[in-house]
Amino acid sequence: MLRRARRRVTVRVAGAIALLVLLMGALVYGVMSGQQDSAARRELEVAVARASITHPPPCLWLVEVSGEHVTTSPGTPEAFPWRTPIRAVTRDGGVRVDRIEIAGLDYMVRTERRGDVVRQAALDLRYQASERRRLLHTLIAAELAALIAAAGIGDLTARRAIAPLGEALARQRRFTEDVSHELRTPLARLHTRAQLVAIRLKRGELPTEDVDKLVTGTRELGEVVEDLLLGDRLRRPVDLALLAEQLAEAESARAESRGVTIEVHRANGPTVVSGAETALRRVLSALVDNALTHTGPGGHIRIILSTTEDLVRLTVADDGAGLNPGDPVRLFDRGVTESRGFGLGLALVKEVVDGHDGMLTVRSAPGEGATFTVTLPADRVLTH
Repeated sequence: MLRRARRRVTVRVAGAIALLVLLMGALVYGVMSGQQDSAARRELEVAVARASITHPPPCLWLVEVSGEHVTTSPGTPEAFPWRTPIRAVTRDGGVRVDRIEIAGLDYMVRTERRGDVVRQAALDLRYQASERRRLLHTLIAAELAALIAAAGIGDLTARRAIAPLGEALARQRRFTEDVSHELRTPLARLHTRAQLVAIRLKRGELPTEDVDKLVTGTRELGEVVEDLLLGDRLRRPVDLALLAEQLAEAESARAESRGVTIEVHRANGPTVVSGAETALRRVLSALVDNALTHTGPGGHIRIILSTTEDLVRLTVADDGAGLNPGDPVRLFDRGVTESRGFGLGLALVKEVVDGHDGMLTVRSAPGEGATFTVTLPADRVLTH
């Protein structure tokens, strides 16, 4: 759609510019032709009235007819005098100006009665025609150059005009991808929990704790939807250790169904950062979901929190398949993550971490699992 729109804009802009240049060229050509014609008429008028028949101006010949006596300028073409206008002027008087072609050459001829003599002046128009041909060739070259330039200008204009639409469509596609991905993990978690509740109900058990966790999961899902739709980035103190414990509990059913153990190791110091709680929960959820995807039965996922004076580090480590040597280089690029089986979540994690002035690193080797570390500035209110 964007390509079609750009082509339409390019064609229209280029066509408008080319048409404008064509009209200007036609105007220039018409003005020049008119000026040549006017100049030729003035030159003939002056020549008939004042020029010497023995020394006429260049490219111009004079003829005087008095009765049967005819006098011509030196070198006058054999076709002159031109008898038809001479007879008409002799009979009726007045002035005649004609354009004629003789032996492939164009002439402008002025015939005028002056007293008892009829004077006729003929101007060779070949040089004017040559000037018009040169001008026409120049205008054609200019039109071709203008077409090329117009195509370039039209394409540049089209790109600039379509760019906002392209950006809007890209944002729309990106938002759709983000929503679909961000909702996938919470929905999978809720589905697993709901299945567990259904199984226990069939057994006649009363899974109150599981129902409570299901309610908590739906609330968190609602927070994710609200965060995606409203783009809430209000910074407030967020305890990453508490988020890690809550997520480990929420993912326990899914991890158990896959034979994977999730452990949380919390530092003694405060693990509070300033940020958007829902967004940071999504970061942790995406890292754990990625670890679950690449960790087989019997594997372990460790969520480790450590602190320094100004930083809080959140590490998600697994003993799964690990990464190939070239994977970490472009691991967080959109379009690369999904094609290599890591999901869009890692690209979104990088965006959220960058938005919180943090840093995301990865360390891995084939068959040795992967370790993702998120480093964020500690909340200064609580650390001072």
